[in-house]
Amino acid sequence: MTAEGLIAALLADDGEQDWPARVPRRLDTVLAALPRPARAGVHTAVAAVETYALLRTGRRLAVLGPDEREGVLRSLGAHPRLVPLLDVLKVPVLLAAGTERRPAVPAPVSAPQDPPLDCTPAHAWPARSTADVVVIGSGAGGAVAARTFARAGMSVVVLEEGEHHSTASFGLRAPLDRFTELYRDGGATAALGNPPLLLPVGRAVGGTTVVNSGTCYRTPEHVLARWRRVYGFGLAEGLGTRLDEIERTLRVATQPLDVLGNNGLLALAGAERLGWRAGPLRRNAPGCKGSCQCVVGCPTGAKQSVQLSVLPAACAAGARIVTGARVRRILLDADGPGIPRAAGVRARRPDGSELEVLSPLVVTAAGALGTPPLLRRSGLGGHPRLGRNLSVHPATSVAGRFAEPVTAWRGVLQSAGIEELHDQGILIEATASPPGMGSFVLPGLGRELRRELEDAERLATLGAMIADHPSGWVRGRDRTLVRYDLDPRDGARLMTALRAMGRLLFAAGAEEVLTGVPSAPRARSLAELDELLTRVTARNLHLSAFHPTGTAAAGGDPQRAPVDPEGRLRGAHGILVVDGSVLPGCPEVNPQLSIMAVALAISENWLERTG
Repeated sequence: MTAEGLIAALLADDGEQDWPARVPRRLDTVLAALPRPARAGVHTAVAAVETYALLRTGRRLAVLGPDEREGVLRSLGAHPRLVPLLDVLKVPVLLAAGTERRPAVPAPVSAPQDPPLDCTPAHAWPARSTADVVVIGSGAGGAVAARTFARAGMSVVVLEEGEHHSTASFGLRAPLDRFTELYRDGGATAALGNPPLLLPVGRAVGGTTVVNSGTCYRTPEHVLARWRRVYGFGLAEGLGTRLDEIERTLRVATQPLDVLGNNGLLALAGAERLGWRAGPLRRNAPGCKGSCQCVVGCPTGAKQSVQLSVLPAACAAGARIVTGARVRRILLDADGPGIPRAAGVRARRPDGSELEVLSPLVVTAAGALGTPPLLRRSGLGGHPRLGRNLSVHPATSVAGRFAEPVTAWRGVLQSAGIEELHDQGILIEATASPPGMGSFVLPGLGRELRRELEDAERLATLGAMIADHPSGWVRGRDRTLVRYDLDPRDGARLMTALRAMGRLLFAAGAEEVLTGVPSAPRARSLAELDELLTRVTARNLHLSAFHPTGTAAAGGDPQRAPVDPEGRLRGAHGILVVDGSVLPGCPEVNPQLSIMAVALAISENWLERTG
């Protein structure tokens, strides 16, 4: 089913500019990267709109004139139950339109040379090999574990499902093209539930650190205390010194004001007028140029993702990385007495053939969404809490329109943090994105949406994420299935966050605030915003989620924690868990430092105990 007619209708294409005509081909690229169910859902929705147009006018959208297409959209938008359908269709269309209407500024021609990595494609790796340690996943936790064991003189093999992408390659492609390559499922990983949530995760050498914002918060002390006291996670006791080491490795520092961009500066100005606690964020991006492309791979090499900062040290100490290798199962030696012992892993190459790496120590760093299915495929999924306890940071965003251009995509992508409500579990961050790629969905259809696109330079955007009550779980074996139902208490926090962001933008001088809620899209004063929000619940918001954790939680209670307090999987010998799944509870901040410090603690503790 072709989408040209729907795109022309949504973007009010009158033929006077050439960029809308390029959007359908760009949209095809986006859809091709999505998993089959998501792709089929979009095609079904397009077909439904086309059928409606046929019934109403007797012709398809593509052959209707601009006024007739506008009439079809107005008629559809008058049905409240159909508005969510149209909003679902707007998301990929706006992604494609943002790329074609305002291409990103190219990166410098002379991109820096990345530190060397010992990477071998899976097709060139032998069918059977051996190692002292095999690490599954090369993201935050896996990279630290690989470096720790390699520096201890052990032979280490890292298996990564994704590919290695260089800094130079990021500057050669449009952000949207990188987006579909660097994220699992083309960025369309979702948690089913009430409401459904997009939950994007990276897939590349370096994992999600390649595509995160670079924001580096230390684990709050009260969170560490809770992990020790409530969950019995003793390794949290000495995490402070490990956090120090990780910060040095990543070269974490407060972002200077001169690259924050107007988006961050306006957020700080609003916070100052309100007397709220706020400041530039601490990030792992020394020499940041403010290209606003962190989430699709930094094209200048400033952001110290682990493929630039940790994995090179691991490889220098002898670790080897196999790319394009999807681990199918952990191999077990069940012939000895007692519980089974790890014997290595079996992985699948892109062509369907398999390879085995035999090893007495297996470190899983497949992520909170990947580790539970991997353990189930390996016959290690018997713990009743495996896959449970899923915590994410449910998030929503708001935009403010200002009298003068903001041009939010010039400057740091995530620039300023507003912590006034952090003790209530609400963290607000000034967050922009490459054109069209933000989680904020512009209001309107047809000509109204086109006006919003044309006026996007005057928008500043904020995002808020909340420390949630773990209420999700990860199911499945061969394919991950995520379920997450928003806790009512977290819904109330999101509404508080929405009002707080509106108040902040008005304090900064916004002429109006765009809520992202189709039924209450804009307010021109705080009083009007308050009145609108009386008719809205959290389930009406455009929600996304980030930072999944907790699905193979470590803890002292064998009945509640699949992993023991030292990071060892219960029910087997020789398996460590070092990714976000091992965190006992929500870290309440961007979790990269927390995951890396915990991985360091688990790895070092294992070395100390085994000699």
